[in-house]
Amino acid sequence: MSWMEWYQSLAKPSWTPPPATIGLIWQVLYPIILLTFGFVFVQVARGRLPWRVALPFAVNLIANLSFTPIQFGLRNLPLATLDILVVWGTILWLMIAVWPFSRLVALAQVPYLIWVSIATVLQLAITWLNWPAAKS
Repeated sequence: MSWMEWYQSLAKPSWTPPPATIGLIWQVLYPIILLTFGFVFVQVARGRLPWRVALPFAVNLIANLSFTPIQFGLRNLPLATLDILVVWGTILWLMIAVWPFSRLVALAQVPYLIWVSIATVLQLAITWLNWPAAKS
């Protein structure tokens, strides 16, 4: 079964956005992430920001990029839920870490935080609805 067939077979809340909408949202967010994260990493490399500011950005990037292989490759809903909670938490952390140095970079994360908040609730719901005990 393909990853799309597997995802379509899962029980989901009625408010689940279609996959095309989810893809469109990420197409808008990824350039923001690329520019702001790139700015932070370059500033750290130039010694203009302390490395501790880049740490939550790095953890977030790893967690964000890990979600798809965990969710759709491993098809592990509980682990994907844990991963998205890390993504959500590190967005808050990175916003707080960068705020004293660049409020613009911190504020540019608001759409990312809003979407990941919605996606986290969705992931929690999907995991709950497809928990093994729910099927018995």
